Amino acid sequence: MELTFWQWFVLFQHELLLFAGIFFLIGAIDDLVMDLTWLWLRLTGKVAPRRIDRDETAASALAGETAVFIPAWNEASVISDTIRHMLQRWPQGNLRLYIGCYCNDPATLAAVSSAVPKDPRLRLVINERPGPSTKADCLNRLYLAMREDEQRLGRKMRMVVFHDAEDMVDPAGLVMLDRAIGPGPRQADFAQLPVLPLPQQNSRWLGSHYCEEFAEAHGKAMVVRHALGAALPAAGVGCAVERGALEGLANRRNSETPFAADSLTEDYELGMGVAEQGGRCAFVRARTAGGDLIATRAYFPARLDHVITQKTRWVHGIALQGWDRIGWTNRPLEVWMRLRDRRGPFSAIVLSVGYVLLALSALGFGASILGYGAAVKLTSFTQFLLWANLAALVWRVIMRFAFTTREYGSVEGMRAVLRMPVANIIAIMSGRRALVAYFKTLRGSAIIWDKTPHFNHPTQTDALGEGVDEGKVGAELAHGATS
Repeated sequence: MELTFWQWFVLFQHELLLFAGIFFLIGAIDDLVMDLTWLWLRLTGKVAPRRIDRDETAASALAGETAVFIPAWNEASVISDTIRHMLQRWPQGNLRLYIGCYCNDPATLAAVSSAVPKDPRLRLVINERPGPSTKADCLNRLYLAMREDEQRLGRKMRMVVFHDAEDMVDPAGLVMLDRAIGPGPRQADFAQLPVLPLPQQNSRWLGSHYCEEFAEAHGKAMVVRHALGAALPAAGVGCAVERGALEGLANRRNSETPFAADSLTEDYELGMGVAEQGGRCAFVRARTAGGDLIATRAYFPARLDHVITQKTRWVHGIALQGWDRIGWTNRPLEVWMRLRDRRGPFSAIVLSVGYVLLALSALGFGASILGYGAAVKLTSFTQFLLWANLAALVWRVIMRFAFTTREYGSVEGMRAVLRMPVANIIAIMSGRRALVAYFKTLRGSAIIWDKTPHFNHPTQTDALGEGVDEGKVGAELAHGATS
């Protein structure tokens, strides 16, 4: 018996429903396990929030020489403010700030040179290779410059801290990383501070959608990974590595530098690599007495093309390159975490199917009302899938609202819920682009630093400027202001 067009339509719709429903539910169960683990850790007091005195902590001395690496390609608009802000907030004399620039980027070179010309803690490093290469390549050049300084001065750095050109550091952040790295019986080889994206009044839907993503990732997922003893992926900013552990990464590569120059997500590989060579990873999370989170703050991209470029690089590097470069492990806990890290491309496919299904369902419902066919009859199993996924969606909305509200206030929490479809569309677009880029590299295409540009926002000068009240900034952030 030959099927009619409408019967083919209903059959296709039903198959899409099964595919999307099953894989949405698998993803929801994965998230639920993470949520319940975090709740159990909180209820049992295993991840009780720490409280510190920000001013007292910030004024403490460092245990040893510390290097801060900042790679900078086409960062003339932000780098000078970042340097001044960092050296003002971190006054310790045994700190040295290494800024990596390129010989063919005179604007950034000039901005770095004029930032704090009389501060001996600033070290400008020029990459002789014309940019852009990759961020990993630029970091390797900074590592070699640090080694040259160590040989000349006759002493080694104790730890290396990583930041980006647009970061606004917390006054207490450096000392907290220093204490996490040791010395002491609980010394870590790698430590990560939370990252707190700043809400943007002029980009509520795009630039601000990073807020809820990092609120959950660095308020829950990283906390769970740390508590369970899993490897921690570095965020690339606000993280530190013990000097010997960084040298160990270079030795594992049989190289004089620790990073693979063709890596798109050297930051992700940094934390994972330290763990694989037996190092201990620590997620360092604390609040002030007033409730402000000690974190690295930054404005994230606010234009759609810039957002897609950044998310593409993350998906390509973590989910696709990570599979090739890091591989898997025989530890069940690490397998679970790496599956979570690498589900981006498949999630994009499932989300795409879900939106296609939504459009087909609307079309089919409208056609059935007009008498052109009967509505799809749901089996008991498909009904179960729909109800289970609806319950999972409600739970996800609650969790997203709760974690965003904790950091930014209830108004931003509500916006985070409304931004969920926007985040899904961004995931679909970046997932597709990442797959295309990955297949191009398999055919021999060169990997370059496809970075997102950074700009001075109207409010950024105030946040980075002289005499800023860090407590006031934190309080404003807690209420969803851009500060």
